[in-house]
Amino acid sequence: MSTLIHMAEREPRPTATKTGPRSRPPKPAEAARQACEQLASLIVHEPEGVSGVTRDEDGWVVSVDVLEVARIPDTTSLLATYEVRVDGRGELQEYRRVRRYRRGAADDC
Repeated sequence: MSTLIHMAEREPRPTATKTGPRSRPPKPAEAARQACEQLASLIVHEPEGVSGVTRDEDGWVVSVDVLEVARIPDTTSLLATYEVRVDGRGELQEYRRVRRYRRGAADDC
């Protein structure tokens, strides 16, 4: 007598192309999101956006812009850029503030 097994009851076969979510390196957008979330958990200010993402030998370097002092008018508010390094798994390795500036100030060219 043979036993029939429904497709839903079978255990999935492991495949060479399918990997777990943490085993593959994050894409640039994922690395940026993870860097923002992890930075926000360490500092008192909320990130406003990402101004750069660069791949390095160990993972990603993400430049995160943060509103540090809100002022009126808005163009006089103080912002800062933090350099956040995340490894190949998207875990924060280090961060540091690299720049502080007024919102209305143009970069030196």
